[in-house]
Amino acid sequence: MFEDDQVKRPKGHEVGMPIDTMSVEELNDRIALLKQEIARLEQAISAREKTRSEADSLFKL
Repeated sequence: MFEDDQVKRPKGHEVGMPIDTMSVEELNDRIALLKQEIARLEQAISAREKTRSEADSLFKL
């Protein structure tokens, strides 16, 4: 029915998605993708904490 190269693989990762049929290379790619996303989220947290800290210091009396 489908050739191997016609099977569509998801481009992103969804938490809880099936990983049983993924190769080691695909799993390593997912890990790299998730590590990049974690770094991006940590940067967003740092930026928000910095903004909040700056705002708090402006409004302290």
